Amino acid sequence: MTSTSVDEARSRLIEKIKQLAYLFSEEEPFVLASGRESKHFFDMKPVMMDPECAHLLGVLIHFELDNISDIDAVGGLELGAVPLTGISIAKAGRGSSLRGFIVRKEPKGRGGRKTGNPPGIEGSSLNKGDRIVLLEDVTTTGGSALKAADMLSEMGCIVVACITILDREEGGLKAFDNSGIPLIPLTLKSEIAG
Repeated sequence: MTSTSVDEARSRLIEKIKQLAYLFSEEEPFVLASGRESKHFFDMKPVMMDPECAHLLGVLIHFELDNISDIDAVGGLELGAVPLTGISIAKAGRGSSLRGFIVRKEPKGRGGRKTGNPPGIEGSSLNKGDRIVLLEDVTTTGGSALKAADMLSEMGCIVVACITILDREEGGLKAFDNSGIPLIPLTLKSEIAG
């Protein structure tokens, strides 16, 4: 089996997003999680659940992770980051110390009973000083992921970057830049809808 290059993975992922995730409506705009309306909508769940796309995402995410030093954990907000976290942990492979976590949009109130994490953060234990990369499926304004970053920072974790499958190019990059956290998009809206 031949390995997939980063350029091949990115090119193929763009095509798969066009096929599986992209919707356009001239007449009736979509309401996004940010509350904004748009003619363009990206449903990344079919992409993340597609076997070929999972492989492509694994190649691209790990290429980016390899360029960031000393990462302890990856994860992000439910629901989009859940499959991405699984893909990242699986791609890291046996013997890796990379841990995964999920940030709930609404804490259940009990926290990570065994992990010691506060309510709303589940999965592996996160510790003060852990270097974390957030994962996101689609970034519009960056608001939700930046809230998760704040929560993790309050725990004493260091959020070193956010990797997103798609940047809608609607302010997320600037918001992350203003927060001091690099946003690393794997694809851009202009590459899909352009």
